[in-house]
Amino acid sequence: MKNRIVLKCLYAIFVASLIKINAQTMPENIQPPVAKIIPKTLENLGDTRIDNYFWLNDRENPEVIDYLNKENEYYHKMTAHAKDFQKELFEEMKGRIKEDDESVPYLYNGYYYITRFETGKDYPIYSRKKESLSAKEEIMFDCNELAKGQSYFQLGGLSISPDNKLAVYSTDTIGRRIYTIQVKSLETNEILEDKIEKVTGTAVWANDNHTIFYSSQDEVTLRSDKIFKHKLGSKQADDVLVYFEKDDTYNVEIAKSKSRKYLAIESGSTLTTEYRILNADTPDGKFEIFQKRIRGVEYSINHYKDSFYILTNKDKAENFKLMKTLETATSKENWTEVIPHREDVLLEDIEIFANYLVVEERSNGLNKIRIMPWSGEGEYYLPFESETYTAYTTTNVDFETEILRYGYQSMTTPSSVIDFNMTTKAKEIKKEQQVLGGKFDKNNYKEERVWATAKDGAKIPISMVYRKELKKDGNNPLLQYAYGSYGHSMDVTFSSTRLTLLDRGFIFAIAHIRGGEDLGRQWYEDGKLLKKKNTFTDFIDCSKFLIDQKYTSPKHLYAEGGSAGGLLMGVVVNLAPELYHGIIAQVPFVDVITTMLDDSIPLTTGEYDEWGNPNKKKYYQYMLSYSPYDNVKKQNYPNMYVSTGLHDSQVQYWEPAKWVAKLRTMKMDANVLFLDTNMDAGHGGASGRFEAIKELAKEFSFLLDLEKIKK
Repeated sequence: MKNRIVLKCLYAIFVASLIKINAQTMPENIQPPVAKIIPKTLENLGDTRIDNYFWLNDRENPEVIDYLNKENEYYHKMTAHAKDFQKELFEEMKGRIKEDDESVPYLYNGYYYITRFETGKDYPIYSRKKESLSAKEEIMFDCNELAKGQSYFQLGGLSISPDNKLAVYSTDTIGRRIYTIQVKSLETNEILEDKIEKVTGTAVWANDNHTIFYSSQDEVTLRSDKIFKHKLGSKQADDVLVYFEKDDTYNVEIAKSKSRKYLAIESGSTLTTEYRILNADTPDGKFEIFQKRIRGVEYSINHYKDSFYILTNKDKAENFKLMKTLETATSKENWTEVIPHREDVLLEDIEIFANYLVVEERSNGLNKIRIMPWSGEGEYYLPFESETYTAYTTTNVDFETEILRYGYQSMTTPSSVIDFNMTTKAKEIKKEQQVLGGKFDKNNYKEERVWATAKDGAKIPISMVYRKELKKDGNNPLLQYAYGSYGHSMDVTFSSTRLTLLDRGFIFAIAHIRGGEDLGRQWYEDGKLLKKKNTFTDFIDCSKFLIDQKYTSPKHLYAEGGSAGGLLMGVVVNLAPELYHGIIAQVPFVDVITTMLDDSIPLTTGEYDEWGNPNKKKYYQYMLSYSPYDNVKKQNYPNMYVSTGLHDSQVQYWEPAKWVAKLRTMKMDANVLFLDTNMDAGHGGASGRFEAIKELAKEFSFLLDLEKIKK
């Protein structure tokens, strides 16, 4: 169920790269910086830890900034020989991208909405056309103009008023996900005086075209905890608090139903949800509880006509079921079953149309789209043949249509947007991603899914892609990627930038390890809390399988993960460093115990249901047993590239900084270790599309430098 997933921005860090350096090609006499040691005693539940680098936890300290700059300087000096190659790779990857590109238009409330890019520009342009695609284009927001003078820029929530005259939008110029909300007249292009600062950026309109509801966060923890009501023309100080979430393990969001009839406040933790609803025609009314929270019960709501449709795990429906209730009787005793729970099928999401119910399911690790006529006759599944594909519904804002818009891609097939007539079963490909350069042919590549066996007997799917002429002789460089947390299923994607590796002989593999929901909800349950170590050992067992099957060998195997996947990398290099020639850890969550004991850090209290509460001894001891920073030891480590952002609000920069500092003092090898800190960005890295490719080019150049592959 999509809205259960905590980290929705994951694909922003899903890049196919890994760093490995040939130490013999590195400049001599360049010494890495040495962080000073200031021991700090940390005590919890009778246990004492000494943290020599706790002092790095202060971005306002000039010595901290100096240390990060020295690490960056070391990184740049050590890789100076690769700068020209990085530029070549950047131009190669950029050359495959259609720069003057645009999205498939969709019709909403009388206007066609389009997002497009122009040649040479980093940021999107949001526009619309009234009633017809041949009408004059109205540019709502040119993010290239908004981003001028900013080292980082992100346009946040964008919502059009019901009368189509105003747009509420938000901007972040730091990368810490702290937004400023403003309102623009789409008739005059004037920016109104309304300004709402230091908020999450999410805002929705009531139906009166005058009232905006938005969410704000705690200034210290950045937990989204309040919903406010704002009247146009008023000051932020006069905004009305309509809901405050007191439980610090919950976050709140505000949204509007597809029917446009209801505003809905969602309070959600890892395991529990609760909604409050209000008729959007009466913005000064009181939000009413839909169904009071019950620990362990998750649900989401979709409104249509006089009823709500509810995805829920109520009654121990582990893989979720679909229920229905009248809008006048929303508590759980009134819910009736529409689609029952199934042991082997995960119910992920639904789309409602006048004549059809469309259900997104997952079985055997694969996406399924099920078409169910309300008449009860003639249901069917969309046919997909590959075992390494991703299919998903996209923008479907109209109830009164027979057209379902969905997306499809595989590891060899560029992404497509398809309009499917649910009555005639005719489909029209509205757009297929173009791969420029004239060299790409999907028939030159092979995609396959194989199954590794975990140490406890579980079968773990691995999705792979490589060139067809490749031989399984153990000499192929292979990049193994995984995430494995929060129940996030790691769906396969097509990547034009990935071709840079594939065309140079690489295999790219995604290990669908426990901790995700790739094989259903139990797959997630078996990779969290006191079963978290399954995530790490699954990844290692996948690596051993790929080596045993001669896809690769330890001297050619690389691993990559970001955020919680960076935690995975940290554990893997402690447990099985001999399997990998190199590791890339992007914005890695590696100081698990210290972070989870600090409830002032963003996300911490809301994460207890994922990792455990370290204030309880059994969780403290278990987390301590795998926390990467706490388990660094004197041994050989692979070549490692670690990246972070100074303004990261999800994984604070000091986690990878401390980790690298400790690794420098403990590792017993001559392999390289880099810390690359983007001093202008946050969790998602650089904000512009070309800046992101430059970061990727750096990573690829290191890997290819190791493999002595240039062309």
